[in-house]
Amino acid sequence: MKKEIVMNRLQTLMLSMALAASCAAFRSVADESKDQGAEPKVIDPGPSGGRPSDAINLFDGTDLSKWRGDKENSEAKWEVKEGVATVNGKGSILTKEEFGDCQLHVEWAAPAEVKGQGQGRGNSGVYLQGRYEVQVLDCFQNKTYANGMTGALYSKFAPLVNACRKPGEWQSYDIIFHAPKPAPDGKGAVPGSLTVLFNGVLIQDHVPVTGSTTAAKFGGAVEKGPLMLQDHGNPVRYRNIWLRPL
Repeated sequence: MKKEIVMNRLQTLMLSMALAASCAAFRSVADESKDQGAEPKVIDPGPSGGRPSDAINLFDGTDLSKWRGDKENSEAKWEVKEGVATVNGKGSILTKEEFGDCQLHVEWAAPAEVKGQGQGRGNSGVYLQGRYEVQVLDCFQNKTYANGMTGALYSKFAPLVNACRKPGEWQSYDIIFHAPKPAPDGKGAVPGSLTVLFNGVLIQDHVPVTGSTTAAKFGGAVEKGPLMLQDHGNPVRYRNIWLRPL
């Protein structure tokens, strides 16, 4: 009987010691975590679908003063009317400012009047750094090759799903882009990555970004480059474009 009492007391003591050690370890980790990094900056996320307070306004419907034409030092000549910029056959437009890693929001709409088919229907493109195209295309009941569909990293990765709305309706891209970086040894590049939500639906899930896509204006990995919107000859409309450098 005495032996059982001693054993029970010993087990209780060991359990208490283990619990005390666990609590001490938890406090240590908690205290350590308190010291890691600065407190995150407070921002205003803005209204639903609106621009966060720390975002760069690239186009809010007013003018194209933050953009230039396809040729160096030329003027961006797309039509701006009623808060919308429309492709008009006068060349692609590029931001005057250059960017690296970023979060990008773009809203666009293919023409309501359906003309053409495949790649000839509502074609444009969003080029990160003027090099890596997220395809803009009217793929609502319009078939084309998979890695050229709406939301494709053009010629590289097809979208996971086709989430297109009807022609004429507004659509949105929310893009998380990490640019390829020049390799430390100067040979080649360290791949970047691309994540795309199309109308709130995940269609590109952290896919690797390596070389420039087809029809890119520039080539080679760089730290920063301009955002480009493509003039492919179709009157695609754009609005509410903003970017947060990461």
